[in-house]
Amino acid sequence: MKSYNLNISQKQAVRTDSDCHGWCYGLPPGISSAQWPLDPANGYPLQHGFTLLLPEEYRCHGPDFVAFSFFASSIDHNDGGPTVKAPGIRPAMGGAEAPDNPELKLFWQAEQRAHPHLSRMEDSLGIAYAVIMLIRAEFDGPFCAPPILVANRYRDALKPPAWLTIGGAASYWQFGSSCRWVRDTFGEKPANDPIENRAIHWTPRACDPNAGRIPYDEFLHDPTDYVHPVCTITEENGKTVFHDPEWIRGHEPNHIGGTMRPSQWVTRVSLYYIEFEEYFGGFNFGGGNAQLDFRDMIFDWSCG
Repeated sequence: MKSYNLNISQKQAVRTDSDCHGWCYGLPPGISSAQWPLDPANGYPLQHGFTLLLPEEYRCHGPDFVAFSFFASSIDHNDGGPTVKAPGIRPAMGGAEAPDNPELKLFWQAEQRAHPHLSRMEDSLGIAYAVIMLIRAEFDGPFCAPPILVANRYRDALKPPAWLTIGGAASYWQFGSSCRWVRDTFGEKPANDPIENRAIHWTPRACDPNAGRIPYDEFLHDPTDYVHPVCTITEENGKTVFHDPEWIRGHEPNHIGGTMRPSQWVTRVSLYYIEFEEYFGGFNFGGGNAQLDFRDMIFDWSCG
């Protein structure tokens, strides 16, 4: 089993290219607008972060499921917790029966139309995330437009997320263009267009002893055969210098499987996980990074 570096191009995805393994920002493929997951905090559509084609050995849900799309609360609705809430929507979406209130019933109905391979997650702050596993025909399918929003007094009392109008790429640029890694991701200011995306390409890591091994935290979990990347420390010109082991060179911060480099603790995941930074789709992780186990649908992040 191999682990894979993930790189983001400064160009839009050309989906017919053999080395196009997905895209960040933009729109998800192959699903219907009615299946687009909503944010239970406010009823607006969750923002599409990225769609990723998986290497064959990571197709853990069976050979038919070749990719997945990842969604999250929009960055302008997330400042250390949901900053935009509409009371009543969350219980309506999660209820066993339709609410009597017709305006809340709309959210219950939306959840009944959910994609059959939708999984929902939530972090400790109440921020919503979602994954839709995709078959090949869906991954190759047309881009999906967000659902048309019917007037609703619960949701419409709140400001809509910027991405609905200008797209996720432009929304993230607007949020963090002063940061070097945001400018480096895009190269130039992205177009104000919901379809604007950036191509993803994965390549096998040349050397990763943890490919096929389950990560563990030395203080939280029972040990596995996982090899921690222990730094060596030297004093150079009166300064303390940390040196990564030689074998970790060439490991990109965004990757599928293998050695995890979390901002804080090691998240307990299976072999089938992706680790990614904030700019890999436009998120707010407090300057840190995140881990998504797409087999067991476990999501966690820690700030930098």
